[in-house]
Amino acid sequence: MEENTKAVQIWDNALSMVLKIPGALVDRKDFLKRELSLYCKEQQLNDILEGRLKTTEVLTKKKIQKLAKGSIKYHRNLASIASGVAGIPGGFGMMAAIPADMAQYLYHVIILTQKLLYLYGVPDLRNNNEIDDGTRNIITLFVGIAMGSDKASQGAKKLLEMLAKEVAIRIPRKALTKTTLYNIVKQSAKWIGIKLTKNKLGNALGKMVPLIGFPISASLTYITFTNMSRKLKNHLDTEVLENLEQ
Repeated sequence: MEENTKAVQIWDNALSMVLKIPGALVDRKDFLKRELSLYCKEQQLNDILEGRLKTTEVLTKKKIQKLAKGSIKYHRNLASIASGVAGIPGGFGMMAAIPADMAQYLYHVIILTQKLLYLYGVPDLRNNNEIDDGTRNIITLFVGIAMGSDKASQGAKKLLEMLAKEVAIRIPRKALTKTTLYNIVKQSAKWIGIKLTKNKLGNALGKMVPLIGFPISASLTYITFTNMSRKLKNHLDTEVLENLEQ
């Protein structure tokens, strides 16, 4: 029981830390305006931004997937470069470099998670532009998917099913008060916390090798980020785009 609580706390602390970094919380309207301006008519774009239409009602499956791949590539490259720089001996002290590397990695994972959800038609995760427990729960579920949690996949599927029944500009708070969903969020947080604890050792070993710290850190991040983002995208493809026109 104590081990479970510790794992949940590790993720809660990491999430809190990352969300305090400028830019970690994505502005849905600003992001979609940039991404969709070339693919939508002005009225369609306004309707999406104001929650009257979903992206999936305007864009084809291929267009959504193209935009998703672009976001994945962008954040994967940034995370890999940042990880490599953090891995250069002398760039940070050992005790500082490990959490810095983990923080920048999670920073890009969390931003990418929000961007993919918005591209796939999920309403604004924020509550009046603020982070609340609902925001944290949703991010936890989908980061859990990226890290391979089956429980997170089950919870996210239920959430997406709820959201498919209505068009909204924000996530309905009632969707996050379900006891079952809350329990799944906690199990997902535990899964992520355990993963983070295990990954710290691997990252630290990469940084201990003189001169080749950069390629090792950057390559590990590139591979890991690719695998995680693919899991998340595949889940959204299956649950959201399955019946959408090509």
